[in-house]
Amino acid sequence: MTVDEKGTGGESVGTVVVAALANLGIALAKAVAGVISGSSAMLSEAAHSFADTVTELMLLTSLKRSEKPADEDHPLGYGGERYVWALLAAVATFVGGAVFSLYDGIHTLVAGEDLGNPLVSYIVLAIAFVLEGFSLRTAVKQARGEAARWRAPIGTYLKHTPDTAVKAVVLEDSAALAGLVIAAGGLLGGQLTGSGVWDGIASLCIGLLLLWVAWVLGRSNAQLLVGRPLPERVRAEMRELLLGVEHVEAVLELTTLVQGPQEALVAAKVDFRDASTAAQIEWACEDAARRLRERFPLVRRVYLDPTPGFAQRRTEGLNPW
Repeated sequence: MTVDEKGTGGESVGTVVVAALANLGIALAKAVAGVISGSSAMLSEAAHSFADTVTELMLLTSLKRSEKPADEDHPLGYGGERYVWALLAAVATFVGGAVFSLYDGIHTLVAGEDLGNPLVSYIVLAIAFVLEGFSLRTAVKQARGEAARWRAPIGTYLKHTPDTAVKAVVLEDSAALAGLVIAAGGLLGGQLTGSGVWDGIASLCIGLLLLWVAWVLGRSNAQLLVGRPLPERVRAEMRELLLGVEHVEAVLELTTLVQGPQEALVAAKVDFRDASTAAQIEWACEDAARRLRERFPLVRRVYLDPTPGFAQRRTEGLNPW
């Protein structure tokens, strides 16, 4: 877990900027191609890319605002702002991309459409595939580096990482590549059969794909806003570390809270030896905090509460929960 926070933050910003610039150019090209060809799938893809652009702008806002240092009014910092803006970004993906795509697909199936020349659309889709692939490559490269630092498979890292900016770019770019293939399939189906039904079905599939992305990102950010602990394996290691501190008899309660991609809070009720003096307990608390920060650099705040073991057991016995 020896993660360099500044480096990670800079990588996240760079990853999001690359994705935003790529999506903005792609969105404009898709919109023009959709108007020329009359393809609802291409218009859905344009809405997809515009929604992704808005998403990345919100993610950039979240990265910048979450970097503000703690102050008197926000003693625990502004890390939570990252997840507020990232949650809004997920909503933008839902409203700006999924709803439009589903509506356009249903409208095409009901009213039909006049298919124009799909050549421009094929060219735009090919260029978009290259640009989206480059953006995805940048995001995956960062995700792999972070996963290696955490000594976890990249799939596990993306599932549990509190860096939702990288997770959003990886998911959105992956969905974008899948959407491009679906849109091309809709165009090809319409070209071969002369029916706009294929294009409408492709638009519906793109809408459903965006719904899934919005749901995954929204749920991840909501969990972090509500409060998510560090992984169980990390908590177990923290307990062992605390038990190894001189004068510590038992760790009665351990609470961890993720406050940002590289920021976590640790609070614990600790039973110290009865024979320990006040000065020894103070130094033991300092030693424990130092060890936790050295072993887990993401730990920024450590609060240890000296608690008699018998008092804790008595309190738990009276607690109906």
